[in-house]
Amino acid sequence: MQMYRSNILYSEAVREFKKKFILTVLQENKGNQCRAARELGMHRNTLSRTISELKIDVRQLRDGVKRPPRSARPVGYEKKAAR
Repeated sequence: MQMYRSNILYSEAVREFKKKFILTVLQENKGNQCRAARELGMHRNTLSRTISELKIDVRQLRDGVKRPPRSARPVGYEKKAAR
């Protein structure tokens, strides 16, 4: 109602809704675009393109934890053999 009364255009209202909706899902997934796309029911590339169009900064949403490089992983770490 607030948007309607402030004479905001339909396209601007849709853009604002999309941005908030996508931001909420990204926040719930700590910036993980693959998981967010799955929850939104869209392809990851589509989500990535939409994030760019809406100028969303995903870096803010990540908690900064990254997987260590292979050289820093424990020596005994091996992938399980495929059955």
